[in-house]
Amino acid sequence: MVASEQAVVTGTQLDTLSINTIRTLAIDAVQQANSGHPGAPMGLAPVAYALWQQFLRYDPENPVWPNRDRFVLSNGHASMLLYAILYLAGVRRVKGDTEVTDELSISLDEIKRFRQLGSRTPGHPESHLATGVETTTGPLGQGCGNSVGMAIAGLWLAATYNRPGFEIFNYNIYTMCGDGDLMEGVASEAASLAGHLKLSNLCWIYDNNKVTLDGPASWSFSEDVMTRFVGYGWNVTRVSDANDLEMLARAYQIFLDTRDRPTLIVVDSHIGYGSPHKHDTSEAHGEPLGEEEVRLTKRFYGWPEDAKFLVPEGVREHFREGVGKRGHDLHAQWARMFGDYAKQYPQLADQLKLMQHRELPQGWDKNLPAFPPDPKGAGTRESAGKVLNVLAQNIPWLIGGSADLGNSNKTALKFEGAGDFRPGSYNGRNVHFGVREHGMGAAMNGMSVSKLRPFGGTFFNFSDYERPAIRLAALMETPVIHVFTHDSVGLGEDGPTHQPIEQLAALRAVPNIVVLRPGDANEVVEAWKLAVQINHGPVLLVLTRQAVPTLDRSKYASAAGVAKGAYILADAPGGKPQVILMATGSEVPLTVDAYEKLKSEGIQARVVSMPSWEIFEKQDQAYKDSVLPPAITARVSVEMASTFGWERYVGPKGQMVGMHTFGASAPWKDLQKHFGFTTEAVVAAARKAISISK
Repeated sequence: MVASEQAVVTGTQLDTLSINTIRTLAIDAVQQANSGHPGAPMGLAPVAYALWQQFLRYDPENPVWPNRDRFVLSNGHASMLLYAILYLAGVRRVKGDTEVTDELSISLDEIKRFRQLGSRTPGHPESHLATGVETTTGPLGQGCGNSVGMAIAGLWLAATYNRPGFEIFNYNIYTMCGDGDLMEGVASEAASLAGHLKLSNLCWIYDNNKVTLDGPASWSFSEDVMTRFVGYGWNVTRVSDANDLEMLARAYQIFLDTRDRPTLIVVDSHIGYGSPHKHDTSEAHGEPLGEEEVRLTKRFYGWPEDAKFLVPEGVREHFREGVGKRGHDLHAQWARMFGDYAKQYPQLADQLKLMQHRELPQGWDKNLPAFPPDPKGAGTRESAGKVLNVLAQNIPWLIGGSADLGNSNKTALKFEGAGDFRPGSYNGRNVHFGVREHGMGAAMNGMSVSKLRPFGGTFFNFSDYERPAIRLAALMETPVIHVFTHDSVGLGEDGPTHQPIEQLAALRAVPNIVVLRPGDANEVVEAWKLAVQINHGPVLLVLTRQAVPTLDRSKYASAAGVAKGAYILADAPGGKPQVILMATGSEVPLTVDAYEKLKSEGIQARVVSMPSWEIFEKQDQAYKDSVLPPAITARVSVEMASTFGWERYVGPKGQMVGMHTFGASAPWKDLQKHFGFTTEAVVAAARKAISISK
């Protein structure tokens, strides 16, 4: 970390004017929208102002500078605090991942459209809408978890790409959070992991305002936060008055001087500070102040009472001279250094440029395995682990781990030089997240917005623990790869607590994610190839523990059909089946067996492997109709999960072979018979579908 070279800010008139501009912009935006949270921006304005004006290394003219400091607003209900600062600092809008424009990311007009349809200023910050919003926050604790992933990424980038005389990466992550964040379990997991890893580039700023939406925090929260974070292994310091810019500057400097652990700055603030009536209640937190209270508050600030969205002369210029000039100069120095670095280390520089554009290196898919036919086969988790280890050698920034299940999920990278990401040794590619699924999911999002390609594994049943993070990755269109193994009752003896039933249906219901459940080892190869090429949302690889036969691709169709989401694996003569059998994952070979049995009985069937509904739905209608001809109404779906959702494919005359209860604890072969996942059951369903369709 680099200590700030700026002089300590004192309570000058321009400082006060700037802080009150942030406050009144928040008040006016919330009042005009008649919706929102004015209290937190009012109380935290000096805290954010001191950070941005004096310490944050950030270039508003190039907000995608790779070595910028990151500012995360985990208490996203305080969004107007961030929007006001992005406007006053003059942060430019970026198109795509890297194209900087002359347009402001957040204009005054956008602030006036706070919480309105089509604006870049929604109620909680969304990174895909507004440049300068580093990550989408709002669900409390997630921003904290994201920031841990950003800190992991920052230290990994520094350890991997810095060279003597070339400190390409040394950025810090500042995260603002409140009582609600620290009550959420995800923040606890993230803080524990950060302390263990000694992430010295991470600073959380805790708004200790003693208020929640229900009322005083003391109604539900009485723990000693400072002692708790000392126990996590953090450095903890305190600022007793959120308005004391000198004390704030001292606390930020303590963070910069702390090189062996993350830092928590506890800031004592009053919500809605400055209001003569509401500064000690929760009312200003979760609703507009009201016209009368707005006037009283502005009078308290010495502000024109009837002025709305007032930005006094000199305030934006003051920000330009502060964060603007410092960021511009630091970025210019960095750009010159990177130019020299690129000459001396061209291969490394090329990798960094590819990462920034989310592009893959040449030869990323070389040496991928092709699996020969094998009636015994292996669990798809086994083949997935082999493919991952090849891809990770070809893509140097593919990095990840699992929630203490690396050897079970087969997500451990075992090639020479892969190494482990450990405290003080940050260039390893294996991240040990520990038994922290919530924290892992959130941290992976933070790694992804830092332009790494993260992957993380756990049992599919525990995808429920990661759901909030998966949903946010989908919302902010960031590519994260989730590896979920033990994907059905097929895992056997661990029983229903570990056997997923509803997870496939639930995750397929989330917009902008891709679920991939490959049916054999060669489908796994194609699924992984797809996963690393998807750049605008999360991908879920859903894999088996139990062995799955590797199909003979000289007899059945090529696994390359996975790229279309669903494809004809085996067909009737002339492409005119009496019945269509559809399946995903381990049930695909089962439907192939049923197809062969039906064929021996003179019944013509088609097998359609459907590893991804989402990708199939994106194909043109002609392709979809070629795979599932509307005229053929005898259809059977086979999936060891809830049948919910299969109606769209089987239609009113079709049959669904699936789960209608939770699983059970028993050997897999016993469960297979008990729940009806047998060749005979699929054949019977096919006969019934044919009969009904007639």
